[in-house]
Amino acid sequence: MKTKLAVLMLSLAPSLAMACPAKEQQAMSCAEGTVYDDATGSCVPQASS
Repeated sequence: MKTKLAVLMLSLAPSLAMACPAKEQQAMSCAEGTVYDDATGSCVPQASS
């Protein structure tokens, strides 16, 4: 019984890990002339310097 429970837990562990949201954000590509804004979570026009 203990062996079956251990196998079940080990087989479910990867599935549970995939269900959790990732802590790191994926790199986002913005169009030329725009930059990624963390506050809005989108690309915004690049400010002229």
